[in-house]
Amino acid sequence: MRKFSADLVYPVSGKPILNGVVITDDAGKILAIERRDQYDSAGLEIYKGAIVPGFINTHCHLELSHMKGVAPTGTGLLPFLNTVVALRNFDEETILAAIEAADREMYEAGIVAVGDISNKADTASTKSKSKIRYYTFVEMFDFIQESLAEQTFENYYRVFEQQSDVNGNRKSCVPHAPYTVSKSLFQKINSVNPEGCTVSIHNQETVHENNFFLSKTGGFIDFYKGFNFSLDAFSPSGKTSVHYALEQMNPDCRTLFVHNTMSDEADIAAAQNWSDKTFWATCPNANLYIENRLPDYRNFQNQNVKMTIGTDSLTSNWQLSVLEEMKTILRFQSYLDFETVLTWATLNGAQALGFEDQLGSIETGKTPGLVLLENLDRTGRLQSATTARRLI
Repeated sequence: MRKFSADLVYPVSGKPILNGVVITDDAGKILAIERRDQYDSAGLEIYKGAIVPGFINTHCHLELSHMKGVAPTGTGLLPFLNTVVALRNFDEETILAAIEAADREMYEAGIVAVGDISNKADTASTKSKSKIRYYTFVEMFDFIQESLAEQTFENYYRVFEQQSDVNGNRKSCVPHAPYTVSKSLFQKINSVNPEGCTVSIHNQETVHENNFFLSKTGGFIDFYKGFNFSLDAFSPSGKTSVHYALEQMNPDCRTLFVHNTMSDEADIAAAQNWSDKTFWATCPNANLYIENRLPDYRNFQNQNVKMTIGTDSLTSNWQLSVLEEMKTILRFQSYLDFETVLTWATLNGAQALGFEDQLGSIETGKTPGLVLLENLDRTGRLQSATTARRLI
C-alpha cells in the first residue's frame, strides 16, 4: 500500500482536494481519497504540486515517429500530406526504434492510454508489450475511388488482424477523412466494427476540405491530380465535409472527430444531434505546426461537447505530451480554465476510448495512474515551466 499526498489532488470526477491523499495498492488501484490531516505525515509520500490522473492521448500516429523534423512547419495540410507520403519510407530498424522511443516518451510524460492511427503493422510489437494501453485505429482510404474500395479494405484488414488487442488493448477499422473514403469503403468499415467500439475520423482540418464538398473547388483538385486519381464521379453536396461523414458512419459507435480546426457551431451541432456518442479530439500543437491556427473552442463550449486531447505524431509536433497540449490551449485560449482542460485530457479521453472503467479519474476501484504536476504558478495552475512526473 502507498499513500501519495500533494498540495492539490484533482480527482477530475469531483472537486479538487487541498492537501489531499490518494491511497493505492501496489498495483496502483485506488483504495481511498482522503485529506492529509487524517494521517501521520511520516507515513505519507508528500509532494509539492498537484496530483492528477494519468493522461489520455486520443490521437497519435505512432508509426510516423521516425519522421520527427522531416516535414517543415506552417506549410498547410496538403503540402504536409504530400511530404508524409513522399518521405515516410525509412529502413525498418529506424522505424521500429523510433516507435519504441516514442512509446517510452509518452509513458514518461504521464500518458496511460493512446488512440493510435495505424496504416501499417509496424507498431504491433511495441503495443503488445507497452505499459500504455492502446486503442488502435486501423485507418483506411481509397481516395473516394469506388472501384478501389474492395481491394483497399482487404489490404488494410490484414493490418487490422496483425494489431494487438491483448493486455487491455482494443482495435477498430476506421476511415481516414471525408475527402479520402468512398461510400463503399465506409460501408465495409461499418460492417466489421462491433457494437460499442470507437471509430475516429480526421475532420475539417483545412479550409480546402469544406470547399471541396461545398463546391468542388480548392486545393484538393490539384491534390488528386498529383496522385492521378479522377474526380469525375465526385459531385459536391453543397454541405460541409462533416455532413458526408455523418451520412456514412454508424451513430451507434463512439465517434471521435479529430482536429476540427474549421468546424463551426452548425457543424458541431449537426454531429451532436446525429449521435449521443460523439467526441472531439483537439491537437493544438499539430494544428499550429501544420496550419498555424487553432480551432475556436467557444464553438464547442456552446454545444456542450465532450472534448479530448491528442498529440498527433512527431511528424507534426515537437513532442508527444498531453501536458504540452494543455499549456498551448490555455496560453492561446485564456477564456478556458485549467480544470476544464484537465477533464479533456483525462476523463473525456477515457470515455472516448471506452477505458473509463479503469482510467481517466481518481476514483476508488480504478487504476488510472497518478501524475504529479510540478512547478505550478502561485495559484496552482499551469505555467511554461510546469512538468509532469509519473508517480505510479
